[in-house]
Amino acid sequence: MDETIWPAVHEARRWLDLSNGTMPLELTCRILKVTEEAGEAAAAWIGLLGQNPRKGVTHTRDQVAAELADVAFTALVALASLDLDPRQALTECAAKVRARLPSDGPPTPARLPWPPHAP
Repeated sequence: MDETIWPAVHEARRWLDLSNGTMPLELTCRILKVTEEAGEAAAAWIGLLGQNPRKGVTHTRDQVAAELADVAFTALVALASLDLDPRQALTECAAKVRARLPSDGPPTPARLPWPPHAP
């Protein structure tokens, strides 16, 4: 991973600690923030697909990607806020996922037309 990520995670955690404290309620809010960011990613995806007939297509793939990155970064900050090593937690998670994958390689995914709607 890009080595700018880990210092940014720790700087964000330090800033939040100094600004908001580290009591259980604050840590709870940091964990709940992951859910808030996930909701924004979901809204962007719905907007990309144009699933709200009143609004139509309102987002791009890049906007969805940015929202998903917010989810990931927010989760890393929450991990650091629990006095855990986010890099180690992410590495262990990746190893767990890889262990579940079939050894003969990934299946061929079904492909749908993209983008789902004409611009």
